[in-house]
Amino acid sequence: MTPPPIPILSAAPVGLGAQPPRGIPVLRLGFRPFYLGAAAFAALAIPLWVATLLGAISAPMAMPPLLWHAHEMLYGFAAAVIVGFLLTAGKAWTGLATPRGATLGGLALLWLCARVAAFVGPYALYASLDLLLLPLVAGLLGAVLLRAGNRRNLPLPLILVLLAAANLVFHLAALGIVAVAPLAALHAGLALIIMIECVMAGRVVPAFTISATPGLKLRSFPRWELPTLALTALALAGWLFAPPGPLPAAALGLAAALHLWRLWHWQPLVSRGRPILWVLHLAYAWIPLGLALLALAQFGLVSGSAGVHALAVGATGGLIIGMITRTARGHTGRPLRVSKTEVTAYALVLAAALLRVLVPLVAPAAVYSASLVAAAVAWSGAFALYLWVFAPWLTRSRIDGKDG
Repeated sequence: MTPPPIPILSAAPVGLGAQPPRGIPVLRLGFRPFYLGAAAFAALAIPLWVATLLGAISAPMAMPPLLWHAHEMLYGFAAAVIVGFLLTAGKAWTGLATPRGATLGGLALLWLCARVAAFVGPYALYASLDLLLLPLVAGLLGAVLLRAGNRRNLPLPLILVLLAAANLVFHLAALGIVAVAPLAALHAGLALIIMIECVMAGRVVPAFTISATPGLKLRSFPRWELPTLALTALALAGWLFAPPGPLPAAALGLAAALHLWRLWHWQPLVSRGRPILWVLHLAYAWIPLGLALLALAQFGLVSGSAGVHALAVGATGGLIIGMITRTARGHTGRPLRVSKTEVTAYALVLAAALLRVLVPLVAPAAVYSASLVAAAVAWSGAFALYLWVFAPWLTRSRIDGKDG
């Protein structure tokens, strides 16, 4: 038994037919403005953070630089991609229109204003703008899913609401209103994003692997899917809320083993020679690695930062660069065959993860600054390459003349 195909890349969603283009191209579907904004932000924010950390510049941020970096990579970068992806996928899943035109432009402008307010506005304005986007998108997406009777995907708007709640706790903590460490609230946000990735990867990675490999049949273990996700949620909750010790370590280690087992049954080796596919397999492999590193950190064997960055840079960054190339190609009417430029972007994101996670674990402290700079250059270069290839496509009509 193999997983059903995921209609994320369908040219004309069921019930809509082939519609002629209408409106400004960049505001026709959610992936367009949000992928552009996320890629541009990723290319600029990490060099800015590293330059600030190393004392090369002094940026007027609304909060301490470490908190700005951690918060903005979650709620500035990753959340923008999630919003763009879900607003696009929602149309394919339901056959109903998702926000476009002025509504979509307003959502994108809200995201941008929050990023700018972190530098030019009072903290209260920044927090207020930053807190609005996810609840709005959750409501819009949830309404579309309910109208279509698509209950299978209703947990996704719920996770957006939980992400917004973690963001609220962060801002209240940063303002000193609640007695919570701001970084702990951000770790909760990261955990929720990882859960989104685990759910969506379980749908798309095996489906994409089958569609790209004629004759391939993957063994399906549906009875293990829910336990794997439930244990992952439990393990991440233990990491967040329980004191370090053997119980959270055991849960994290078992969750890592289940995700490794899950990945192996997706037959990652068949993706060799297909960069648009192997990038997703390699990125997903960072989830069990990150969970395993968090387990080791429970005993002080490694820094907790290693596990956090394995999940944030390797898994989240890798899955994002893989998905924003694939979905943007599909939804602009282009073939699902990536260019050498895109393959270079994949390699650079994965290299940034290696430099940020593994080099500090094995190399002496003297090379730490150099590895940070190298990771920042690799990361920024990857998303600059994405913009080089995709910005012209995302701001123009589909090449097949269809809407979207």
